[in-house]
This record gives sequence, C-alpha cells and structure tokens, in this order.
Amino acid sequence: MTWTPAGLVRDSSVPGLLLRAVPGVITILSVIVATRDDADRRLPYPLIVAIGVIVVLSNITLFFLRDGDPPGPAGYGLLVFAVAGSVLWYALPGSAMIIVPFWVSRAAVRYYRAQPLEWIIVAISILGASVPLYVTTRSLPGAFGAAFGVVALTLAAVNRRTREQQLEDLEVSLARKQAAIEEHERAAALAERARIARDVHDVLAHSLAGLSLSLQGARLMLVRDGASPEAIEQVTRAQGLAADGLAEARRAVAALREDAVPDVRALGDLVTAYRLESGATAEFEVDGEERELPAEALGTLYRTLQEALANTRKHAPGALVRVRLTYGDVVRLTVEDRPGQPPKRAAAGGYGLLGMRERADLVGGSLEAGPTSTGWRVELKVPA
Repeated sequence: MTWTPAGLVRDSSVPGLLLRAVPGVITILSVIVATRDDADRRLPYPLIVAIGVIVVLSNITLFFLRDGDPPGPAGYGLLVFAVAGSVLWYALPGSAMIIVPFWVSRAAVRYYRAQPLEWIIVAISILGASVPLYVTTRSLPGAFGAAFGVVALTLAAVNRRTREQQLEDLEVSLARKQAAIEEHERAAALAERARIARDVHDVLAHSLAGLSLSLQGARLMLVRDGASPEAIEQVTRAQGLAADGLAEARRAVAALREDAVPDVRALGDLVTAYRLESGATAEFEVDGEERELPAEALGTLYRTLQEALANTRKHAPGALVRVRLTYGDVVRLTVEDRPGQPPKRAAAGGYGLLGMRERADLVGGSLEAGPTSTGWRVELKVPA
C-alpha cells in the first residue's frame, strides 16, 4: 500500500494489479472457446463478441479504482462491468463467467463505502449470478445458492474492509498519541531549560554585572587615590574577566532557550553590556504594563537597539545614553545619546539606519532618527 494525494491506494502491488486483470482474461478465453460449434450459446456469436469487448474495456477502468474515491469513471466502469459480465454469463452458461458477479461485488464493497453505487452493483451481482443459473438449470436451490455465495463474499469483504479501517484508525491514533507524548516531553524539557536560563540570567548574570560595576568603581577610586599601577592593572583585569563572564552567561542563556527571539531582559542586557564595555553612563527604563509581543516585533526592537548603541559607541563615545521602552497602543523604543552638543554633521545615515528602517517596515512599524539639541535620537514604534 502506498500513500498518494488522492488517498490510500490498495492492491497497488504487481500481484494486486494482475488480480484486477483476471476477469478480463477469463472473458477473452470464454469468448474464444465460444467459437466452437458445440459451445453452449444463448445469443448470436457477434453479439457475444460485442459484449465481451465491453467487458474487457470496462475491466481496464478497474485499474484506476482507489479506496474512498467518489464514483467516477472507474466506478461507473465497474457498473458497466457488472451488467455486461452478467449478460455474458447468461449468454455463455457453460463458461467461467460466473466469476464476474462474485468479483465485481467484492470490488464494489472494497472501494466504495456505503455509497448508492456500491449497493446497486452488489444487487446487480446477486441477480447476475443467480438468474442466469436458474434459467440454465431451472434449479431454484442452485440460484439461491449462487445468490447466497455473492452475499457471503460481500459480507466477508465488508468485514475485511472494516478490519482494515479499524487498523488504520488504530495506527493513526497511536501515531497521534506518540506525537503528543513526544511534544509533551519536548515542552517539559524546554520548560526546564527556560527555568535554568532564568536562574542563570537573574542570579549569575546580574551578579556578574554588579561585580563588574563594583570593580569599575574600585578602579576609578584607585586611580583617584594614586594607587600603584600594579593594583590598578589587577582590578582592570578582574573587571575584564567579569565582563567576559557576563558575555558567556548571556550566551549560555541563549543556548538554553534554544531560540534567537530576544525578550525585554535581552534589551536591558544590551544596555548593561554597553555600559560595562564603554564605561559610559547608560540607563534603561520600561514604562507601561509589560505584555507578550510577537517574535518579529521583539527581534526588531533588539536589532534596532543594538544598532543604535553601536552608532553611539562609534560617533559619540562616552556619551550618556538613555533607553526607554514604553508600552501603549504601540510599543515605542527610544534611544537617545547626549554628548552635550548636536552632532557636527547630521547626515541622513548609512546602511545601519537604512537597515533599521527596513526592519521597522517589515513589522508594520516606523522609525525616526535625527539630531537633537544635545545629541542624537532614535525612536522605533512597532504594533503592540
């Protein structure tokens, strides 16, 4: 059995296809045998040949039978096959054409489930097996026996079809159950990783950030008090190690979360990293009630802040930076550096500013950037 876009195709193996050709082969052989002078024929031979051609042609359509399909050319071909085969069985009572009503009844039940066409074909098969036999033998028990045989075969086919459907339903149910178990296990693993990531971020990362700030303050006091260069170098080295540890902690948090989608904490981490690396004053504030934002919006906020801080580091080193994230009808991110004077040349911006605008457009937001009386200001608005 193989899966196709149209559904499950049964008996698509070579033996299954050959089995579908059996009635046609029997028809050809029966018509050939009917050429003998002693053959028992109830109809003229040319008419028998014509009916045989119809049976063989309708047999060809049976190769296109597919399980569960609505009646189409193959289904109506099966109906023609049932009628023509029954008539040929009547015309050649001594032939093996009696197999056709049995075969066609099984095929109808197997491929057409509880459809009118199915029951019409089954009824024709019962009549096609019993009536010609009664006409030939005048035996009522024999006719009833043939009809009972078709009914029995039909019920067996229905039972087999039901069993197969139950097995398929069971397989689908087991597959869904297994998928649900795997999804539950994956969700539990991700939840545990997220919990560890939060602990690392809230405890280790914040501790390292505080340690780095304390070491920075200690270094400045040592310089003020005229301490030895060796002491200042040791404190500076310790501050660098703390900054490196903070960076490693952030990378560990990202790896544990298994995604590249930042959150509001990641925005605060960017500001903290900028403050530690540049030694400049940098503030981060959140206004309004925090709520979950789409991943695309969070990514745009993160990349915009990252680019804005990089521009500040490049064009206004040491400047005071204030970052404000405001929740409202829209989410507004404002990044403002204040070196104390407007930029000497307020250019339209390079590729970095162009990239920020493109990201804002992609999420349906807007970006404004330009000089102020004391520095440079970037404001991003994204839909909430």
